[in-house]
Amino acid sequence: MSEKTMGAVFVTDVLTFEQALATSSRCTKRHLLLGNGFSIACFPEIFHYGSLFSRADFSSAPHLLSVFENLDTEDFETVIRHLEAASRLISVYLPRETAVAERMKSDAASIKEILLQTIAHNHPDYPGSVSEDKYQACRDFLANFLTGNSSGQIYTLNYDLLLYWAVMHGEDEATTRKLNPKDGFGNDEDDPWADYVVWQGETGAHSAKIHFLHGALHLFDAGDELQKYTWVRKGERLIDQARHAISIDKFPVFVSEGNSYQKKKKIRHNAYLYQGFKQLTANALKGTHCFFVHGHSMDGNDDHILKRLARGKFPELYVSLYGDPLSTTNQAIIRKAESLALERNQRFPLKVRFYDAASAKPWG
Repeated sequence: MSEKTMGAVFVTDVLTFEQALATSSRCTKRHLLLGNGFSIACFPEIFHYGSLFSRADFSSAPHLLSVFENLDTEDFETVIRHLEAASRLISVYLPRETAVAERMKSDAASIKEILLQTIAHNHPDYPGSVSEDKYQACRDFLANFLTGNSSGQIYTLNYDLLLYWAVMHGEDEATTRKLNPKDGFGNDEDDPWADYVVWQGETGAHSAKIHFLHGALHLFDAGDELQKYTWVRKGERLIDQARHAISIDKFPVFVSEGNSYQKKKKIRHNAYLYQGFKQLTANALKGTHCFFVHGHSMDGNDDHILKRLARGKFPELYVSLYGDPLSTTNQAIIRKAESLALERNQRFPLKVRFYDAASAKPWG
């Protein structure tokens, strides 16, 4: 691929997705890392770049923003648990301040509702919200990474359910191409007929093909286990599942903190998230594998993931660009991607190529 610099503007040839696949055919395994652009392509009117916290509406209780600021976090669960714990402790240290204790409990409940409404307003209700044509187009896109001799693994930084819905769509039908939807979850051995499945631990992680690196809205922390709620078993809208789970103190497992350090800290403190992170790291160290990055802005907030690619040994990285390569957004992506190559140990050089995101047609 020819590349040149024009002043401060970096110009590069852009492959089609088919050309990128053909060029990567010599790799023994082809892995995919998904960003928000994957979901935006399906529902541009619903999904946007930015964290769930940045999209939350605190207008009904603006003082709650200062609670997040004082705790130096954008994590809803962290703030809720702090408020609930503090409301209980006030009765011990300040027994006369019952009104303050009640206000903290009320604020915790308000944050739960804000979280629920944010989820509801920024996500389709149920799998049927996606058309059959879109599902089939997406499965064709994903098949490039989950079927054939070069079948690898898919990692997503999104916590929406579109990837999960697409991978599972029609898997029980004999006429559908199988995508191997293993994600490390299985029946609860103590309750195999439960309306959820549970994470099988490190053993399950090694055979998983799908990894939600930042968690997802159908994964709930039940204290002693990680549960995955499914549409097939529950038959409930996402918002209804989430409302019930949160009402009994099960919180969605997703990384909503803003910067890379905070995200990495939460990943390291959650066994499921950390196993996915380690799987990506292990595959990045394979000298015959390659990675595709689709729909990601290459923002520094995800450096905890991107640096795993920079410090790997795989020889080829394919990064999607949407629209004009000379746009400000794409120029930033190009510079960031090339910087990953510059970070590489010279013994394991990294070739970065770019492809047209629209030509991949992940949703038709």
